[in-house]
Amino acid sequence: MTLAVETTDLKVQLRVAEGWFTACDLSVLTPGRGVAALLPDGRQVALFRDRADRLYAVDNRDPFTGAAVLSRGLTGTHAGRPFVASPLLKQRFDLVSGQCLDDAEVRVAAYEVRAA
Repeated sequence: MTLAVETTDLKVQLRVAEGWFTACDLSVLTPGRGVAALLPDGRQVALFRDRADRLYAVDNRDPFTGAAVLSRGLTGTHAGRPFVASPLLKQRFDLVSGQCLDDAEVRVAAYEVRAA
């Protein structure tokens, strides 16, 4: 059996203030794992692709520690909502809204994302 690398012309794009920003090729995203990308303004974003091929993007910076690590977090679901858990202190962030599931007063920015 031979495994072939997925080839596609699709790009992952995020909506930023200036319009749609191309972050990477869709084939770079492995379901269940995150990837960090640099935005034009110098901030980092954590990109995720789930097993149903839905895409998510949130700030990569963990607001509890200040470290840019959310792209390295574990993904899962809680009450039907996808989340990423910080690899440092394990707080969970909703991948759709950016809301912290463990502290209602904390959130990270969430971005509209598409494959085009």
